[in-house]
Amino acid sequence: MARVQVINPQSAIGETKALLDAVQVKLGVTPNFIRVLANSPRALEGFLGLYGALGNAQVDKPTQERIALAIAEGNRCEYCVSAHTAIGRHAGLSNAEMALNRRGSSGDARAAASVALAKALNQNLGEITTAEFEAARNAGLGDGEIVEVIAVVALNIFTNILGKATRVDIDFPKVELLAATVRAAA
Repeated sequence: MARVQVINPQSAIGETKALLDAVQVKLGVTPNFIRVLANSPRALEGFLGLYGALGNAQVDKPTQERIALAIAEGNRCEYCVSAHTAIGRHAGLSNAEMALNRRGSSGDARAAASVALAKALNQNLGEITTAEFEAARNAGLGDGEIVEVIAVVALNIFTNILGKATRVDIDFPKVELLAATVRAAA
């Protein structure tokens, strides 16, 4: 059970209702994660703004989903792994590709560079090596794409933290995390 209120879109009012209605129209559903985020219209608005802006990014939607899977797995966020597996399928990613993504790789060379950069950024809180940075550049990523990968990582770290801290109920087909030692949740 979530640690914070899950806002019911039907009973929401004012700006919160408008934001939730916009999500419903765009996605056809209002995921629990969004309903938890709606406790703060400013936080929801900020999330939706960056998410929407990245919809027109140079880094395509399938690669953004690859990155989201790598970050969610790296941060051990079961809600986000489950959500991005469903979204990744919708974006055309195969189960085999998503398994690679969760491990920080890809079957597509250019996407693999983006995912590897994202994984390094996440693991090192941005303190990546020159070699890690140059690997992305050598794979053909320009400055704009590199900044967009950083933005996708930041957005997904935010969602991972929110999902884990609030213990939002998974409302996508549940996907188990890969085997690893995990700190016991109290």
